[in-house]
Amino acid sequence: MQARARLASLLWRALSIASLTTLTLFVPSPAISSARAGGVSQAGRVTRLSNLTTLSHWAYPETAAAVHSAPAARSPVIGHLRMLTPDGQAQPYLALRSFSAGSSASSAWVLVPLPGRPNGREGWVAARALGELHATREYLRINRETLRATLFRGRRPIWSAPVGLGRPSLPTPAGHFYVIEKLISVGSPIYGPYALGTSAYAPALSEWPGGGVVGIHGTNEPQLIPGRPSHGCIRVRDTAMARLWQIAQIGTPVEIV
Repeated sequence: MQARARLASLLWRALSIASLTTLTLFVPSPAISSARAGGVSQAGRVTRLSNLTTLSHWAYPETAAAVHSAPAARSPVIGHLRMLTPDGQAQPYLALRSFSAGSSASSAWVLVPLPGRPNGREGWVAARALGELHATREYLRINRETLRATLFRGRRPIWSAPVGLGRPSLPTPAGHFYVIEKLISVGSPIYGPYALGTSAYAPALSEWPGGGVVGIHGTNEPQLIPGRPSHGCIRVRDTAMARLWQIAQIGTPVEIV
């Protein structure tokens, strides 16, 4: 049993540090690995689809399918895929991991993050509910201490700028998120000419139209950057925001630290 536990530890460590081409884990026994949640335990094959820094994958949903607490149809339903963002754009989903308990397509599941409050929720959807996987090698990091945002491609910084974040009473939330949409002229000069919608939600209402979503956008008050002037959104001076809008992709992971 000790040898088997040590083997499991080594396998999962390799899974977390390997590149995508070596991320498939074949599980011969439930004692080595299983998908557990909602009272479901299954042995199968786990593939890491996104490392959230150098290579990530995303897809649009094919249908408003149920999201489960575990990769099994009999596990509890915790939500449904959304077809549209709050701004009426097509809603993408990051594909974090896949799980397959057999050779048939019906046995394949994908773990996705669920945009909305509370931040950080994840669930499993049938793989057939998602369309074609798209890849991104970019990663946007927002540092709340230094008030700076940096976009990486691979591990190389390709863009960086000071930012304005949420005031102390309405802080910009920390966590792992992703870009869900690219917008031009959100509808008010306070957002500048370009904006990115993210999967993050502010603890209370943000200044984003409709409230809630943490957007990355330009500003008509550049003198407040760097600083903490917002209701949770991330403000960028218009010139820098125009450049970020050009090079950032849908599905780009966003880490707020």
